[in-house]
Amino acid sequence: MSKTTERIDGRNLRSLQTRHKLLEAAQAVFIENGYQRATITQIIKKAKTGYGTAYVHFSGKDDLLIVLMDDIMNRFYEIAEMSYEPSTKQEAISMITTQASLFLENAIEQKAILQVFVEAIRFSDKAHQKWDEIREKFVARIASDVAYAQAKGLARTDVDRDLIARNWFSLNETQLWDLVNGKNKHAVQEIVRNMTILYTSGLYPS
Repeated sequence: MSKTTERIDGRNLRSLQTRHKLLEAAQAVFIENGYQRATITQIIKKAKTGYGTAYVHFSGKDDLLIVLMDDIMNRFYEIAEMSYEPSTKQEAISMITTQASLFLENAIEQKAILQVFVEAIRFSDKAHQKWDEIREKFVARIASDVAYAQAKGLARTDVDRDLIARNWFSLNETQLWDLVNGKNKHAVQEIVRNMTILYTSGLYPS
């Protein structure tokens, strides 16, 4: 490896490290102060970097928040992307129950930063738009699973897969925000049991 390449690689590594420090600092500052009270100055100071360096990576606190939203919600999307190839209705219901449980359990684990997202979605157009994009990504994935079940003769075919997917995500989204905001005191498994009975009894008739 040439010295020039080594310098470039070293520069790239430092750039990645700085970006990571800024994101870690942003998450900590957002959680401590909330979205509206958090400032880019607080974030830069916590990351122990300079203003010029920080603005090379992010244009402001909204930019940092959007990246955090993508990062956190991708962890939820990994659950939605779990293999879904049931061969029986009962297997389909079991898989859906597992996914819903993991989704809401993850919400509890990420409660602090999700509370920030709730506030940001209310007050930031960029955050609201990002959440709309995230929602559509989940809906498309759920619709794909519904289409698979319909093609295999497991699910009803007289319903629109996209509408069904949108309704199912909306139900999960409502429970997610209720758990994050402390409005739902039920155990996750009880929430999931009721949700999946409602959803699967209509889509996977006995």
